[in-house]
Amino acid sequence: MGYESFLKNRYWILRHGKSIPNQCGLIVSSLENGILEEYQLASDGVLQARLAGQSFLKDLKENEIDIQNVRICYSPFSRTRHTAKVVASVLDIPFEGPQCKAIEDIRERFFGPSFELKSHDKYHEIWSLDEKDPFMQPSGGESVADVVTRLTRALTVMESEFEGCTLLVVSHGDPLQILQTVLNAAKEQGQQTDENGLISRMEAVKVPDVLSQHRKFALNTGELRQLV
Repeated sequence: MGYESFLKNRYWILRHGKSIPNQCGLIVSSLENGILEEYQLASDGVLQARLAGQSFLKDLKENEIDIQNVRICYSPFSRTRHTAKVVASVLDIPFEGPQCKAIEDIRERFFGPSFELKSHDKYHEIWSLDEKDPFMQPSGGESVADVVTRLTRALTVMESEFEGCTLLVVSHGDPLQILQTVLNAAKEQGQQTDENGLISRMEAVKVPDVLSQHRKFALNTGELRQLV
């Protein structure tokens, strides 16, 4: 059983290109900091975004998907917005037009004030905690389960606003690996016939044994992946 059995749209995901925080080895996870232009893409990241856009365009042609049916949904952080803008340019889609949409619920996972603007070496402390208890919040931050809750909201919005479209979701490392984790488990669920079937599926797999495995779906910066 694939995602098409319970989703109305086809999905590709893209982690933002290499950003200035990536280049500097900084954790920038709060919305307040994340939207600042000083934390957008580094020059290498712009190139990664352009290459991802070209790869996506190739996929669209191979799957005979019309550009008019494409929607780009992106996190409002400057690094994801910058990535989405570069991809839209490659596809010749007006970035300020109706085919591009910022969705706050696909923003970066907030790791908490004790990690904000600290060395990215500290990520391993958080992921170690995730493996032990994905419902445990880093001090003042979001747990894996917290991220699933808002990703479910985001997916519900995308599924309600679009039907029969191809969506490119431009987001961040943790949210995208968590999204893949829960969707991979959700597609194994039986048929859901109620109107809240998607929510029911996502809630059913929001359990420690599933969520603790999210690092298995990690993406590199600028990596494009189809959800199949």
